[in-house]
Amino acid sequence: MPKSRIRKKADFTAPPTKQSTSIKLTNRSWVAPVMLALFLIGLAWIVVFYVTEGDLPIDALGNWNIVVGFGFIAGGFGVSTQWK
Repeated sequence: MPKSRIRKKADFTAPPTKQSTSIKLTNRSWVAPVMLALFLIGLAWIVVFYVTEGDLPIDALGNWNIVVGFGFIAGGFGVSTQWK
């Protein structure tokens, strides 16, 4: 019976190491205060609307004041995605 050919595998060589790249960290100290402020403004907007029975904060908006309040809260959640 004939012998099978012997295949020589190339030795494993590790890929060259990448030189470390410096990661630029940005200052995000503004995120938490802005996020909390938007949450509180939205909550206060909705509470004032209900307590004043729709007369405040903006009478012309009517029930859309609730949407404005939730818009502030949604903005707070949007800002919270920047928090690290």
